[in-house]
Amino acid sequence: MANNRGRSFFLTLLFHLLTISASFVQISSLGFGINYGQIANNLPSPSRVVLLIKSMNVTRIKLYDADPNVLLAFSNSNVQFVVGLGNEYLANMTDPSKAQSWIQQHLQPYLSQTKITCITVGNEVFNTNDTQLIMNLLPAMQSVHGALVNLGLDQQVTVTTAHSFNILSNSYPPSSGSFRQDLLQYIQPLLAFHSQFNSPFLINAYPFFAYKDNPSEVSLSYVLFEPNPGSIDPNTNLNYDNMLYAQIDAVYAAIKMLGHTDIEVRISETGWPSKGDTNEIGASPENAATYNGNLLKRIEQKQGTPANPSVPIDIYVFALFNENLKPGPASERNYGLYYPDGTPVYNIGLQGFLPEMVIASSSNGSAVNFLACIITCFISAWELLRL
Repeated sequence: MANNRGRSFFLTLLFHLLTISASFVQISSLGFGINYGQIANNLPSPSRVVLLIKSMNVTRIKLYDADPNVLLAFSNSNVQFVVGLGNEYLANMTDPSKAQSWIQQHLQPYLSQTKITCITVGNEVFNTNDTQLIMNLLPAMQSVHGALVNLGLDQQVTVTTAHSFNILSNSYPPSSGSFRQDLLQYIQPLLAFHSQFNSPFLINAYPFFAYKDNPSEVSLSYVLFEPNPGSIDPNTNLNYDNMLYAQIDAVYAAIKMLGHTDIEVRISETGWPSKGDTNEIGASPENAATYNGNLLKRIEQKQGTPANPSVPIDIYVFALFNENLKPGPASERNYGLYYPDGTPVYNIGLQGFLPEMVIASSSNGSAVNFLACIITCFISAWELLRL
């Protein structure tokens, strides 16, 4: 009995102290999503990531699978999820019965408590040069959508896929954006699908690549959202002061060229690496902090692009953590905002915390330290009471 009273006392005190301490921590509401990749062997558990995400005040996460541990950990949270079906599933997903079975097994059990709003079927399929995979993409999307209809979930969950920016053959000037000729036979019916079911067109856009490949001609200020004269589109006289917005409008122009003005373009990935190989010019913590920090300011301002000023940019930043097992150049393992131990790779004004770990921006360090200290102390006290 005494032990139960002790537990009740500590829980009540913890609640009041957290309520008081919350006034010290000012975290603005941010309108961006974040990619939560897990190609690593040193990441914190999903239950601890929940605390980090909530303390960052991020309410949208994009996964590359439908990890049940993550979906369970975020039960009854206010976080919306995009879940992924990897390219390896596409052949099976062309079978409507297998698509429905996947949804019933991997999606439906979590929908009552976890907000899942979108499924990405495949990732950068047109960048693979695998003809069979490319041919399977739309049928797989159609089967998944059909399964959602059969289960009464199509108004709750949309179906799309994510593309590499390389699907464009031309992106400058933005108003002349066009898709690669060899992909038109696949993209045209794909756009009809998006139009029919009101699902977004997702693009992975990285101005870093353009700068890395041609640093002598691409202005660093232009790609980092820093002050610069900008670039004027001669066809529209619109001025672009950053490359990402130009890339978004180039995709809109390419879609319009194929007869559609009713499809929303969203950025499913963008970011900047804090480290790279010697030939990956521009990969540094300073540039990464500048790119992501300035991008978040634009998102907070609910900016639209020059060609679509009334449509705020919709972006998922890549990525939450550095992922130490990703293949490829060093940059691939260094896109994270956070190290796996929960400390920030660089400061862009965000602050978050994991249990027993302190993460703070320089301006609010003492406040967050205070809050983290309270949490750590009471977790320890709670553990003692359980003995």
